[in-house]
Amino acid sequence: MADEEPKLLTYIPEVILKKRKSNEEWALKRMQQLEERKLRSKQNKAFNLKTAEQYIQEYRSRELDLIQMKHRRKRRKPSLEKLDSKLLFVIRIQGKNDMHPKTRKILHFLRLRKIFDGVLVKANEGILEMLQKVEPYIAYGYPNLKNVKELIYKKGYAKIEGQKVPLTDNNIIEQALGKHGIMCIEDIVHEIANVGPHFKEVTSFLWPFTLNKLEGGFQGKKKLYKDGGDGGDRGDKINELISKMN
Repeated sequence: MADEEPKLLTYIPEVILKKRKSNEEWALKRMQQLEERKLRSKQNKAFNLKTAEQYIQEYRSRELDLIQMKHRRKRRKPSLEKLDSKLLFVIRIQGKNDMHPKTRKILHFLRLRKIFDGVLVKANEGILEMLQKVEPYIAYGYPNLKNVKELIYKKGYAKIEGQKVPLTDNNIIEQALGKHGIMCIEDIVHEIANVGPHFKEVTSFLWPFTLNKLEGGFQGKKKLYKDGGDGGDRGDKINELISKMN
């Protein structure tokens, strides 16, 4: 039997080999993309279910917040005559999605839009009523001169045409408040500490203070300070909190 002649290998052009390899790489990449899409789809479904549960919980929390606010409003309001000082420092310590829109509106009116924002306010009946309504979300009390001065020097910013501007130049203060006889940072400190006649103009000129996060954090419970919690009136004890957060 004659030996069979060896068959010649079929020649495949290099262009076709490259194209074949490219197609295989594309197919592999496409498969990976589909797997990733399936995984994301599963994650999104789980996320949407979680969000729905959270939405229900947040709705209930907001409704409960409104009921509690109404109860707080019925409580006896503090008397202006019994206040140790007309100057108050207010810090927002909590409150996100669990707040009723009315609570958020009051906090925004007080310029406490973010957690750990702080503002200096003049005590009057209207302010005291608002503070009482949102007590679980704020801590407030009577700041001493030392803390007022340190807040302004360390955390003080001006609000110029809606922009946050550092108080590095007394010319900024003179241009904005010079007509009220306030020319420098010391004048601002004096006007605020003494709750002077131009207190409103000065505090409106200042951007809300952005305080540091409290080391160890707050309890996270809507319990008042007098009951062992964090919120509400702290009196002179607010100075300890300011020192820790400034």
